[in-house]
Amino acid sequence: MDYNLLLGGAAGQGMETLTVQLEAVLKRVGFHVHTTHDYMSRIRGGHNFSQIRFGDLPLWAPSSDLTGVLALNPETVLIHQSRVCPGGFVLVDEGLGLTGPDLLALPLARMAKGLGEPQAIGSVALGVMLRLFGIGWEPLEAILNGLQGKKDLRSPNVEAVRAGFGLVEPRYDPPSPAGEALHMLNGSHAVALGALAADMRFYAAYPMTPSTAVMTYLAEHMVETGVVVEQAEDEIAAINMAIGASFAGVRAMTGTSGGGFCLMVEALGLSGILEVPLVVLNVQRPGPATGLPTRTEQADLRFAIHAGQGEFPRMVIALRDVADAYRQTQRAFDLADRYQIPVILLSDQYLADTRRTVPILPLRITRGPRFISDASGLEPFSYRRYVITEDGISPRIIPGQVPDQIQCVDSDEHDEWGHIVESSVQRVAMADKRSRKLAGIRGELEEPLFLGDPEAETLLLAWGSLAGPMREAVSLLVDQGLPVGALIFGDLWPLPTGELEKRLPRALHRIHVEQNGTGQLASLIREVTGVSMTGSVLKYDGRQLTPVEIVAGVRKAVTSHA
Repeated sequence: MDYNLLLGGAAGQGMETLTVQLEAVLKRVGFHVHTTHDYMSRIRGGHNFSQIRFGDLPLWAPSSDLTGVLALNPETVLIHQSRVCPGGFVLVDEGLGLTGPDLLALPLARMAKGLGEPQAIGSVALGVMLRLFGIGWEPLEAILNGLQGKKDLRSPNVEAVRAGFGLVEPRYDPPSPAGEALHMLNGSHAVALGALAADMRFYAAYPMTPSTAVMTYLAEHMVETGVVVEQAEDEIAAINMAIGASFAGVRAMTGTSGGGFCLMVEALGLSGILEVPLVVLNVQRPGPATGLPTRTEQADLRFAIHAGQGEFPRMVIALRDVADAYRQTQRAFDLADRYQIPVILLSDQYLADTRRTVPILPLRITRGPRFISDASGLEPFSYRRYVITEDGISPRIIPGQVPDQIQCVDSDEHDEWGHIVESSVQRVAMADKRSRKLAGIRGELEEPLFLGDPEAETLLLAWGSLAGPMREAVSLLVDQGLPVGALIFGDLWPLPTGELEKRLPRALHRIHVEQNGTGQLASLIREVTGVSMTGSVLKYDGRQLTPVEIVAGVRKAVTSHA
């Protein structure tokens, strides 16, 4: 059993504070929670809303149907009332003067003013909503008192919640508690925690929505973690700082969104030719140019694979959900160090800003890059940074840490010593050395996650943050009598082909589901395997695909190809 609430209003009306409060209470009660945000690129005004879904089982995606709406302005009622299910409610302040079906008009502002806290209207509404869902006052009061350290839940606000609690009677049966310890994270915080678990010591970035939350989270925890966080003057400086830190011997990372990643492209090639490990996070948003800064899209896949002139090995990994973002970020550092390459992580606004409950994440700290541990056998001044090896990986030393050894690097083509060359023979040898890393990288690839019926004739293919909506869409399709299987890619470049070779030949319907307009995963699969898709479900309006939309699109694609 699960319920879906929408909290809507204008920027500046305290929507985020109320959302965080409601999430915190629901999580403390023991429910699984999944929260998505839709906000405009402005400080005040406009129409912003959050959807909080909670229940007794893990939740993977937003729901199209609403149990209830809290509307802090008339626009929220006008836009979202039609989505309220039978028996649902639209909670508004009586002062808005609205009437109509499902409307629950209560004296929210009057109650807050009577308590001497006119700004506590959201807390009064919080009490109403919690009471409607049958949450008892004693556990609720204990939870609120336990949150006293948070400035938004001091005693006057607790009294406001109590006032709202007394305005209504329970209307719904509460879901059963989850029965396990849960942690609430969004994708940005999961990336930051994954980087810390990987022993990252330096993070440089320039603020750019929706990637900024990673930098701000790390900056808030600089003192206890010892991580250096640098807000650079632009993205060009940020990536070059990260390369410099990595060259000096610490694990380093930079993060940005699409427009900032454009500026990083030349330095990405620098990482490639210097063979300096680097992790780059691109939190995608709709482009081109400024595009839709606060919306979501999956349109940078091809860009990430081909960014930078010339040829050099890299990995591109799409993050699928909060727990996966934690794990894959940590793995990215290990791969970058092992193969001395840039690893690009693709997130997006939906994943970055979506908060959900997950089991407590395992902490497995991996320490530092692979350097020469014992240089005592080296002759003085004999170290060759780019010595030709069978696997393409040359041993590293920390500059200045090994006596009588010099590390020479250059952005020009170079020989084994790092000296600039223009010899065709040495050029081919060095290019081949770098390319040989790909054999090892391919051995590290993770196959896509498979969901659904392994014998189904309909195969769905998606990547990244669509993993959550796809989980629910596959279940809905199977329940509706349409057996489907689905491959959800995380590792994207090099493209793992084991599951594709196994499942593509037997699939009558091959349908790709993507948040872009050109089908970038489909074209990549066709390029690598020679197999084309038979149908598509694409969305590129800046809003996340929901399970219901995927189901409708898949049914249409199957019917069209029949």
